[in-house]
Amino acid sequence: MPIRAGVLTISDKASRGERADTSGTAIAELLSTIDAAVQRSEVVPDERERIAATLRSWADSDELDLIVTTGGTGLSSRDVTPEATAEVIERPVPGLGELMRSAGLKHTPMAALSRGAAGVRGRCLILNLPGSEKGVRQNLSAVLDLLPHAVELLRGAVGDHTAPSRTTG
Repeated sequence: MPIRAGVLTISDKASRGERADTSGTAIAELLSTIDAAVQRSEVVPDERERIAATLRSWADSDELDLIVTTGGTGLSSRDVTPEATAEVIERPVPGLGELMRSAGLKHTPMAALSRGAAGVRGRCLILNLPGSEKGVRQNLSAVLDLLPHAVELLRGAVGDHTAPSRTTG
C-alpha cells in the first residue's frame, strides 16, 4: 500500500499568493520516489494555532500516514512550526531532526539554526522541513529511505523488535 502523505506549507507570503510554493512541490516530487502519494496539501500562514489545528485534523482523520511540513523552522518570531508540532505530537522522534540537521551541515553551517522537529500522533508521522526548496531537498533526502519503514512500524505491519534470547550451552 502506498504511503498516504500530506504536505503543509507554512508561509505568510505563499498563503497571500505573493510567492510560489516550490518547497511543497519538491516534497511531493521526492516522496513519489518512495511510493508515497500526496493526498492532501495546503498553504497556511505562520500562525501557531492554525498550523496545530491542521496537523491535528489531518493526523486524526486516519487518512494519512505521513505529514511533511515546510517552513517556519527558523529563528524569526514568526517561525512557530516546531512549537505547533510539539503541541500536537504524542511521541517525539528526535533522531529524524538530528539526521536532517547533520545532512544540512554538510552544505551550510546555517543548518544548525534549523529547529525542525519530528514526532508521531496516533499512527501518523509528522516531519518539519525548512522553507527553502534547497533545504527541503537536502533535509528530506537525508531521511527519505527511513520513511517507508517508519510508516510500516506505525501501521503495525512490522513484527516484534525484541532481540532473540540467547541460549547458553
